[in-house]
Amino acid sequence: MAWFRRRKEPSRTSGRPADRADLEYLAEFVRSRRGVEAFIEPRTTVTETTILLVAHDGEWTRRRIESPEAARRFAHQLAMPIYDIRLMGYPQRMRDYNARQKRRPA
Repeated sequence: MAWFRRRKEPSRTSGRPADRADLEYLAEFVRSRRGVEAFIEPRTTVTETTILLVAHDGEWTRRRIESPEAARRFAHQLAMPIYDIRLMGYPQRMRDYNARQKRRPA
């Protein structure tokens, strides 16, 4: 019976790795907003390591990045503080921003 066949181990990543366009997008986000801070999100079974950028008003974006070290280099190049999300948690201003977006009429 086919039910008991071994399945291939699922891939740890879904999609493509980080690329130059991702880094350019992130740099533009930082340049066009005030008070941006970076947060490293660890690799999971679904996604690779990501970098989360949160502006002063809570607006945010995230993209894949090669590694935590690459995220730190990126933040250092742009003179931006960077934190580990596992240690700091998600910032309250990001949660407030998401709540405001949900309340906005479509």
